[in-house]
Amino acid sequence: MTSEKTRFQRIIFMFALILASEAIFGLPFHIARFFRPTLLDVLGFTNTELGVAMGIYGVVAMLAYFPGGPLADRFSARKLMAASLIATSVGGLYFATFPGVKGTQIVYAWWGATTILLFWAALIRATREWGGSEEQGRAYGLLDGGRGLLAAITGSAAVLLFASLLPDDPTSATLAERTAALQRVVYIYTAITFLAGVFVWFAIPDSSADAESQSARQRIRWADVGKVFRLRSIWMQATIVICAYSAFKGIDNYSLYAAQAWGMNEVEASKVSALAQWTRPFAALGAGLLADRVRGSMVIAGCFLALTCIFLFFGISSSFPGAPWILFANVLVSAAAVFGLRGVYFALFEEASVPRAFTGTAAGLVSVVGFSPEVFVAPIAGVLLDRSPGIQGHQHVFLFLAGFAVLGLIVSLEFLRTSRRNGWKT
Repeated sequence: MTSEKTRFQRIIFMFALILASEAIFGLPFHIARFFRPTLLDVLGFTNTELGVAMGIYGVVAMLAYFPGGPLADRFSARKLMAASLIATSVGGLYFATFPGVKGTQIVYAWWGATTILLFWAALIRATREWGGSEEQGRAYGLLDGGRGLLAAITGSAAVLLFASLLPDDPTSATLAERTAALQRVVYIYTAITFLAGVFVWFAIPDSSADAESQSARQRIRWADVGKVFRLRSIWMQATIVICAYSAFKGIDNYSLYAAQAWGMNEVEASKVSALAQWTRPFAALGAGLLADRVRGSMVIAGCFLALTCIFLFFGISSSFPGAPWILFANVLVSAAAVFGLRGVYFALFEEASVPRAFTGTAAGLVSVVGFSPEVFVAPIAGVLLDRSPGIQGHQHVFLFLAGFAVLGLIVSLEFLRTSRRNGWKT
């Protein structure tokens, strides 16, 4: 009975982490990812204006990542995560009014703080504790794979709802009809975020950390933070996350690419992004389980190799409207590689022997560096798309992403070589 109770508690614990970690980012990212053409029209924005708003989110998030690390090493994940979710849902109520440029920038700045400061490092630490020393790949793979399943379900449901609120021929919908449809989608994401906060409050116990971690929280000093800064493995891992996250931000443009380069209508373009999300649960969990058998850095190198090939293909080739399977095949493979990376790159903490007591601080440092693409990828992509309208602009974006994929491949191979030597230089 004790064993069954413990297993049930672990299942509920992981489900709460999955639900929270996907719900927290639905409002800042899913709306722009699945409905970008409509969102641009409803807001009356250019690609650059939306990119700047998302870039502001990135700046605030970067400022919040590192201080969030020590907080996660000292305070309850339940309280930190629940507060973040509820505060994020408040921003959703304002975003549903579709404010102008300044208002949109303000709400993205708000989300940059609410989704990161009290949430992110607490999530990473709680997940590492769930996995123990032997199942890090499984823990992070389950986390991102579960997030992917929820994203696919909510994304597909949102697309179906959006389509049902428009006329049978989506191209004939008026701006008012499209605005009303998108507003309902925003309200749904807002409700999901709020309810996730309530669930986390009741599902995650304050005593989730083990005794060693609890006592370590009282001993963390600035000198210990300095030790984390001197770990060579942390900086290599941060570079890997930069490259992986650049690719992740890049696939946000897939719906716009499908519409502008492949001639798809808004609903068809939204389905391209929604379909890509269905690779996430399988890719993340598969990559995580594989990482427990081999090395996480080896799995990461393979993902970056696949991304290099696909981004270069999109960057130098024209579209083939008569053969949409070419688009779908490449989107699915590249999405699988991106989500495989997301399912593994935080598992590298164990491979690099980062002290568990400093997981939150290490996650804060890796995140503040690794998630810096939040600041520059969307604005740069917006400028490239506006400067060269049509397929040429998208080709420039994919070549830009290919450069990061190549860098990620090089660094992950070096990480693999160093970890095999089992002698990190600090």
